Amino acid sequence: MEPTFELPVLPPPEQLQGRRPEWLKVRAPGGEDYARVKSMMRSKALHTVCEEARCPNITECWNAGTATFMIHGDTCTRSCGFCAVKTGRPLAVDTDEPRRVAEAVASMSLKHCVITSVNRDEMKDGGSTIWAETIQRTRELSPSTTIEVLIPDFKGNMENLQRIIDARPDILNHNTETVPRLYRPVRPQGKFHWTLDVLRESKRQGMRTKTGVMLGLGETPAEVIDVMKELRAVNVDILTLGQYLQPTKNHLPVDRFVHPDEFAHYRTVGLDMGFAIVESGPLVRSSYHAERHV
Repeated sequence: MEPTFELPVLPPPEQLQGRRPEWLKVRAPGGEDYARVKSMMRSKALHTVCEEARCPNITECWNAGTATFMIHGDTCTRSCGFCAVKTGRPLAVDTDEPRRVAEAVASMSLKHCVITSVNRDEMKDGGSTIWAETIQRTRELSPSTTIEVLIPDFKGNMENLQRIIDARPDILNHNTETVPRLYRPVRPQGKFHWTLDVLRESKRQGMRTKTGVMLGLGETPAEVIDVMKELRAVNVDILTLGQYLQPTKNHLPVDRFVHPDEFAHYRTVGLDMGFAIVESGPLVRSSYHAERHV
């Protein structure tokens, strides 16, 4: 299905000589609440995907008192072409981390918290045991806080996924990231069918499901629409669409900057397809406005 509107034509990224379009410019991190959140994270030896993935919305979210906690350390076993999180051999599992995350959530008095992690493919349980304990500890200390988890695919292992489902987070998010054709360069250790399996099984067991897709990696508008159809076929509730930004020169280059009008079009199409919520815009990320999705 091709778009029924005329796509805005922008110069290719290389012709912009390193400059981003105006709609992608954000202010540098700073502010009193930003400093407070950063200090708390360091004092409890916690990591955030906001920092590790160089999220452009970090100032807005941290000054609003929200952050996405990243468990299992700051080193991932996978080498995705888009991701700024470092790749390598992770440290040993930190069994005290669930307690520290729960205490941080409680001390911030969060109404909604988001928890994610690096991939721990070297572990038999994929890290799912610590995942479940983190959710449970957070529930115990902050029973009124809603919890969203952004989980790995666990290489399609349904037993590991089941530990997360059994902990009953309020929203279960697993990102699709890109279209199937681009999985090899973008997610070389991932598989599109693993993503669909995680989302399908989570929904079958009553989870409110969510996923995100990056644009600007070389996908076509028709491929975006096709992926949206496949996600609706497994009854995903919430979809986020945002612009891919190259974190370093060693990562995949930006193929194109997607115009806000195109993002608006996908939002309209997605709502017509039946998604309950579609966040679609250049600066949208998985956790952007997450508190509104419960």
